[in-house]
Amino acid sequence: MEWIRYVSYFFGGAFLTNAIPHFVSGMMGKPFQTPFAKPPGQGLSSSTVNALWGLFNIVVGYVLVCRVGDFSLRDTSDVVALGLGALAIALLSAWGFGRFNGGNAPERR
Repeated sequence: MEWIRYVSYFFGGAFLTNAIPHFVSGMMGKPFQTPFAKPPGQGLSSSTVNALWGLFNIVVGYVLVCRVGDFSLRDTSDVVALGLGALAIALLSAWGFGRFNGGNAPERR
């Protein structure tokens, strides 16, 4: 079942990418949206919550990428799976949080 490792790398890439804004916001002492805010994903959470949420995302991403299968940066299919997960969460975050942080959401027709 080789496809399971690619699914794992995809979600690992998503978790690792999601860690970036949360961990950095936490380190900068700035509030940012998290699933724990009220309303979830829209309100702001403290910098401490963001640092912890970012660390949690790093740990989950590490487990999914480094402990499932045998991830190799030299294996193009491994890197593509991780990169697609990273791209997916990056675009979803840009569209979802853009309205709160001055970014642009895609136009709806």
